[in-house]
Amino acid sequence: MRADARRNYDRLLAEAARTFAADGTGASLEEIARRAGVGIGTLYRHFPTRDALVDAILRERFDELRAEAEHLAGARPSLDALTTWLRAFATGITRYRGVADALAGALHDPDSDTYKSCHAMRDAAVALITRAQEAGAVRADVAPGDVLSLAAGVAWVSERTDDPSARAEALLALTVEGIRAPDAG
Repeated sequence: MRADARRNYDRLLAEAARTFAADGTGASLEEIARRAGVGIGTLYRHFPTRDALVDAILRERFDELRAEAEHLAGARPSLDALTTWLRAFATGITRYRGVADALAGALHDPDSDTYKSCHAMRDAAVALITRAQEAGAVRADVAPGDVLSLAAGVAWVSERTDDPSARAEALLALTVEGIRAPDAG
């Protein structure tokens, strides 16, 4: 990608993230282009559909969450690392209204970049969960996929409230309490 095209791409992605955070994923693409300082044709050259733009934001977020899980695995005690990551996941998804619904649709195409990025993030999260189980902090009978489903559910429900962050925090506290091993303290 040429330098000017890369700058336009980055500006569009940053502005879409800001706009989706404020107005949801149904926000005006024309307004996103205007705020990014480009024409609508430039937006469509980079992102031919709204879904392509949402997918790009999701891929970026999944890559950040994968890196965060990998960092936390070596930097914090197992349950603290897992709790911190679950919070980052749930609040990160609720940051953009409508992304939880878009996420569900994006995960059915194994050939898509979003699918691959999501599964790399998922693998890093499963490693955190498994590490916490091996340390005796999380119940052994808890399936890692169930923990991730619970976190996604927290994000989906929280996004529909007046204060998504506070709702996510409350529901995540219940989730962590439910998966905590009885003798983990």
